[in-house]
Amino acid sequence: MNLNHFHAKYNLIKEVGDGTFGNVWRAVNKLTGEVVAIKKMKKKYYSWEECINLREVKSLSRMNHPNIVKLKEVIRENDILYFVFEYMECNLYQLMKDRPKLFAESDIRNWCFQVFQGLCYMHQRGYFHRDLKPEYVSTRWYRAPEVLLRSYVYTSKVDMWAMGAILAELLSLRPLFPGASEADEIYKICSVIGSPTEETWLKGLNLASVINYQFPQEHNGLENCLADFLQADFLIPLYASFGRTCQFQPVCL
Repeated sequence: MNLNHFHAKYNLIKEVGDGTFGNVWRAVNKLTGEVVAIKKMKKKYYSWEECINLREVKSLSRMNHPNIVKLKEVIRENDILYFVFEYMECNLYQLMKDRPKLFAESDIRNWCFQVFQGLCYMHQRGYFHRDLKPEYVSTRWYRAPEVLLRSYVYTSKVDMWAMGAILAELLSLRPLFPGASEADEIYKICSVIGSPTEETWLKGLNLASVINYQFPQEHNGLENCLADFLQADFLIPLYASFGRTCQFQPVCL
């Protein structure tokens, strides 16, 4: 970690993302010429104690895996906090946007394998991502039902849910659950996998009751939804394992 000298070392080139807590920039290390991604936090940080106690700093500093973007350094200058990451040329959304034809199965298999390798490494160390999505911009389309229902307790299973939604989108080039609001998101989920019952997801019913939400009455439409995908060889064993019995478990995808 460095206390200052950010602008002496890095040149910000172009803003490539705008999130809730920070903006992401493409930048160049003036000393080495290396292209990096820099996350500039929106909140002011007035001491190093604040910085080193951030969950993002603690977790990313412990991650060292080829399928997890590497945090190179953390810099605080003039009460502004910067995270310096290795730079990735594009994200999944950019690959899918305006694409005229479907991806090859081998490409999808390769990309998902890499993500699952990174997730496995992370989960084995007691961490989970909680916000997987094809691009940096925040969206509800990949959030697990327990997150949408404002549960205070959830696990690494939320990452598996997000990956299921991302996998379906890679196969079809359209989002699986494109909700216009949190309520509509839950409706979209129910229209695909059916509404929960006491037998399939009692916890979900309890969570909905706390916030006075009533689930729509929808039947399991997963088989029809996945009909176009089942030609992919690597999906057939997966569907055989859970597809016909899947209803409303938070990790069903």
